[in-house]
Amino acid sequence: MSSDCDLELLMVHYQQGDFDSASGLVHSLGPQLHRFFLARFSSREEADDLLQETWLRIHQVRHTYRRGEPVLPWVYAIARHVRVDHYRKVRRRAAMESRIEEAPQVQVPATCANVSGPDLRSMLAPLPESQREVIEMLKVAGMSLEEVARATSTTVGSVKQKAHRAYEKLRHLLGGACAGEESK
Repeated sequence: MSSDCDLELLMVHYQQGDFDSASGLVHSLGPQLHRFFLARFSSREEADDLLQETWLRIHQVRHTYRRGEPVLPWVYAIARHVRVDHYRKVRRRAAMESRIEEAPQVQVPATCANVSGPDLRSMLAPLPESQREVIEMLKVAGMSLEEVARATSTTVGSVKQKAHRAYEKLRHLLGGACAGEESK
C-alpha cells in the first residue's frame, strides 16, 4: 500500500483532473476496500458492487477532500456510508416484502364456500382504476412494491395506501355479497 503522502499526492492530482492519479488510487486502495466489504458480506458480487459504488461516490465528492488531511479516513468514511446505505436498503426491501406477504387476504367465510363467486374482473370492477391497477400488478402480475411504484410513477407509500384501500373495499363488498346470498 502507498504511504499517506503518496495517497495525498494522488488525491490532490485527481482533484485537479489527473485521471491517471485516480487509477493510482484505485490500484492502491481497491484491494483494501474490497476486503472491507467482504468482511461484512459473504457475496463477492455484493462486495464488488459496493466497491464500485464507493468509487463512484468518491468521484462525485472528490472536491470535498481537504489537502493536508489523511486520505484513508476520508475514503473509509465514504465506504462506510455506502455500506450503511446498502444495509438500510436491504432492510427496507425485506420489511416491505414481508409486509406485502402479510397483507390481509380476502377470505370467504365458510357459509359462502358453496356460492359461486364472481370472476376476478367483475370482483375488481367496482374499485377505482388506480386501486384496480395496483391490485392487478401486485397480486396478479406478482410485482414488488417498488416495481409497481415505478410503473405507476408514484411512491411506494402511495402504492401501499391504494392496495390497503382496495383490500378494505373488497372485504366490504365480499362480506356484503355473502350476507346477501344467505338471506335468499
